Formats: sequence, structure tokens, C-alpha cells
Amino acid sequence: MTRRRTVPRPRKPLAAVLGAALALPLLTTAPAAAQGASTPQVTVTALKFTVTAGGRTCAVDADLYRPAGADRAHPAPAVLTTNGFGGNKADGNTDGTARAFAARGYVALAYSGLGFGKSGCLISLDDPGIDGRAASRLIDFLAGTRAADDGTRIDFVTRDRPGDPRVGMIGGSYGGAVQLATAAVDHRVDALVPMITWNDLSYALDPNNAGDRKVPGAFKWQWTNGFYLIGESQPITLPNLDPSRWGTLGCVHFVSDACRTIGLLNSGSYPAAATAAMLRYARSVSPVSYLDRVEAPTLLIQGQTDSLFNLNEASATYNRLRDNGTATKMIWQSSGHSGGQVAGELNLAQGNLETSYTGRRILAWFDRYLGKKKHTDTGPAFAYYRDWQSGYGEAAKVPPLSQKVYLSGDGKLVDNRAKVASGSRTYTNWAVPTSHSESSLAGSIGLPDPAPYDTPGTYLGWDTDPLNAPVDVVGSAKATLKVSSPEARRTQRSGDAADKLVLFAKLYDVAPDGTKTLVRRLVAPVRVPDVTRPFTVTLPGIAHRYEAGHRIEFAVAASDDAYLGNKGIKPVTVVSAPADTGTLQLPVVSGRLN
Repeated sequence: MTRRRTVPRPRKPLAAVLGAALALPLLTTAPAAAQGASTPQVTVTALKFTVTAGGRTCAVDADLYRPAGADRAHPAPAVLTTNGFGGNKADGNTDGTARAFAARGYVALAYSGLGFGKSGCLISLDDPGIDGRAASRLIDFLAGTRAADDGTRIDFVTRDRPGDPRVGMIGGSYGGAVQLATAAVDHRVDALVPMITWNDLSYALDPNNAGDRKVPGAFKWQWTNGFYLIGESQPITLPNLDPSRWGTLGCVHFVSDACRTIGLLNSGSYPAAATAAMLRYARSVSPVSYLDRVEAPTLLIQGQTDSLFNLNEASATYNRLRDNGTATKMIWQSSGHSGGQVAGELNLAQGNLETSYTGRRILAWFDRYLGKKKHTDTGPAFAYYRDWQSGYGEAAKVPPLSQKVYLSGDGKLVDNRAKVASGSRTYTNWAVPTSHSESSLAGSIGLPDPAPYDTPGTYLGWDTDPLNAPVDVVGSAKATLKVSSPEARRTQRSGDAADKLVLFAKLYDVAPDGTKTLVRRLVAPVRVPDVTRPFTVTLPGIAHRYEAGHRIEFAVAASDDAYLGNKGIKPVTVVSAPADTGTLQLPVVSGRLN
């Protein structure tokens, strides 16, 4: 006999609540009543599965959502989903997602990821060989070839062939990367919808927007330590004597490689051997290392308001999948880990699939690849939320870099090299951070955050003249810079990459009254590979309108209090001359820079 129940919504410990908020703010918690009295009957059955993962044997806690009418004679495709970091199968996001699809006729299996909720094993950062393999065992259950621990078997999931169920996956953040990890090790997965997730953890947690993969970046200490504390608290806030949930002293709930990575990042030092090992590990558990093995059609959804996993992460995944010939499309919605929810945007916990742009795109994606409705229109290759029009723009591709301006010695951005004024300008860092972009956890949990600022003397800015007409920028800007810093030149010869120069590039929108807005509070941390050579900075992607009369400002700051920065005081000088100056390239889709 199976045990049928209605999933309770217990009060959760603070760490679990915070974790769910951090991991997937776009799917906010809503009470079951929000589904409405007309929701078709769904039977929920609690199940456990014993799996072997990463050399440990542990239980996976899951709930099976069976829609009314699904049986052996009338099978239905399945949707597999799991939680964001710090959540579990019963939180509003994971349960809400499963209910939303079960109400629309899909069989849904929601489970607590390894190390979360009542699932055992250590947190292994969505390692395909661990988390991916564990999810693959659940696909065996959906195929009818494996029983749950209590003997439950099912025969009401559509199969393409014996042992191969028709199954898609959907979820966000930590529950997004696990989809790609699963599809890399199990090609029975038919469709993916990864939301607000990462491409490369080495970039997400320690970004270097100069693009040199051998040089570490600037440690994103607020985000990283917030998640570390949530992960470490799991066995305490959710008491469980299961020995598979306990690791080593000093890092009790993560696999040892993740523990060493967090320790190195917090040390403020990058010795060569340890840093190389850290970068290898972070990339090994990231889609960047295994996307060549992902064949399942993938609809990527990323948030514009997201300093944890910015739009560049989704773009990198999108480009790789497309180059490999995998069917893929991408949507940039407004909300992400840093907030940004707008009225009418997708909220799976409320089940507003049909009434939201992204929801309709997801339904079409599953209709096409799970329902096998081959003539379903799945929409354009690329779409982005336009906050200036409260709706989505669509395009056949991500807009390319299209307009270039030059960094003039008088602090202007000019559209012709001949207009560059010769001159030099200098800034220097202090022993403490002097620029603020965000308090990283504030947007996720609804706390106030001071407006961004830069302290005079610790940054440089270049701005355009007031714009004659609106200018719409959609995509990632690029800047080419050359700086002079004798102290950084001296210290970069050490064996510790932490001695290299750090700076932070960003784009402001300056209103006619002088009010400055840091677009989506995003910055591009850079650890300069070699201060004797020019370098290119890729800024985080944006979709933003600069109104007529406003100015575009490109700024370079010495620090940012959400990141670890320079070791020691390193004055920086930027020299400009018509024949030799920095440039800024923008992906402009409408309007022209003056």
C-alpha cells in the first residue's frame, strides 16, 4: 500500500526560509488555496529512494504528484523537479512547481536534493557524477524499472521505449544546474527548463571579467558565505542522524572539495597550486565542463536582476548548446536572485503559466518536446523583458556589439577617436572598500539596501553628452582598457595571484538632475592579468533604456564592498590620447550615442 497525503506546509527554520528565498525568488511561496477550487484532483504520495552517490548510500525524499485520469491505459509525460539551495521538496517553490504541472495533466516527481530536507548525503554542488546520477535513479522509477523503498512502482508515465520515460525537468538556481547535470549523464531526459542558474561556478563565485581563465577573480564573499552558512546549518536546522549527511570537521555538510574551495576563497590568498585545483573543481561541477554531453532541448530562463548568476551565465550556456546543435532558446526575465519581480511575471507557486509570457513559453516548450506536438510554436530564439515598456522584446539572436565610444582624457565618452582629449587621471584604493553596489542578500529577502555610491578619488568615470533620443542597450558591453600602476606591476610578479590589481567596471544611467542609477546594481570585477598590457572587460548583460536627456557613464572603481579587493594600496592612472585610448562597445538595439 502507498501512503497518500496532502503535503503539509510546516514552519521552516530561518536558514531554510532564507535559502529558498535566495535560491529561487521568481517562484514565490503561495498557499495551496491560490491554486483555486477548480484545480483538477491531484494525488500526492510520499516516497523514499535509496541511492548510492559519491561513494555514500543515502535516501532521497520525494513526492509523487499523480493527476486525475493518469493510469496505465492513459499515461502522461512526467516532470521532475527539485529545490533551490536551502529548500526542499515541500517548500512553496518545489511543491508549487509540481502542483502547477500536475494540475495540467503531467505526472510530477518533486524531490529534495542531496543534503537538503530529509534527503541524505552531502551537498556536492550539482556534481553530474553525484547529483546527476541520483536524479537518474528517479528517472528509472518514472520508467517503471525501479521501485521506491516501500515497493511502490508506477506504470502511468508515457514511455518512448521500454525503460525510457517521457520526462522533462524544471527548476531554478540549484534546481536549474541539476537538470543539465542529469541530462549530461542520462539521455532519456527529453526537455529542460533551467532557470536563473550558473554556467561556471568559478565565475559565479569568484568572477574575473577580464576573461583569463587561469587568473582568479574577486571573491563574491557575501553571496558565497550566505550559501555556505545555509548549507552547513542543514543537519542542525533539520535534525537528522543519518550519517550520510555528515562530512569532516570544519565543513560538516559539503563534500571535501567544496569545503576546500570555500576555505581558499575566504583566505584572501591565491597560491598557484591550490588556486589551480580550486578552478578545476569549480568548473568540473559546472555546466561549462559537460555541456557537450547535453542533448535535451533546453529553454534557458535567466534574471536581469541577479548579481549571483548574471545574464552572462545563461548566454555562455546558450552559445555552447547552440554551437553543439542542441535545440535551445533563451529568455531574460526581470527577476533573479537579487529581486526584480514585476507584476504579471511567472510565479509557478501561483500557477500563472497561461497568463505570463514566460509561463506560456514553458508550456509551449513542454507541449513540443514532452507532448510531441511537433507544430507547436516555441517562440523566438531570444526574448528579454523591457521595463520601459512593461513587456518582452523578441529577436532572432542576442544583439551584437554595435556602437563604439572612446575614453577621453577629460572624462568624456566620445564617438570619434579624433575627439579624444589627451590627458591622464588617477584614482587609488583605500584600506577599506569605498564603493557600494549592493548588499547581496538584501534583494532576496526584502531588506532595504543603500543606493550605490563611489567615494571621490577612488574611481574614474567617463560619460556621454546628454542623449538626443532614447537609447536601448540589450546585451553585454565590452571595454578595452590600459592602466598604469607601478605598485601593481611590482606585486604581480609574486607567486600569489591575490597580489594582482583588482578593479570594478560598471555602467551608470545619469539623469538630467545628476541622479545616478547603477543599472540593476551590476558590476564587473576584474583581476588584471598583466598591468603592462591592454585588457578587455566583459560587463554583465543588461536590457536597459537610457532616456533622452540622460547620459551613459562608464566607471572604473578601486573596490566594491560585496567583493574582496586589492591587497595593499595600488594607485592607478589611466592615460588617454587620440592614438591610444580605451574604448567601450555597446550592444545598442535602438537609438544612437551622440
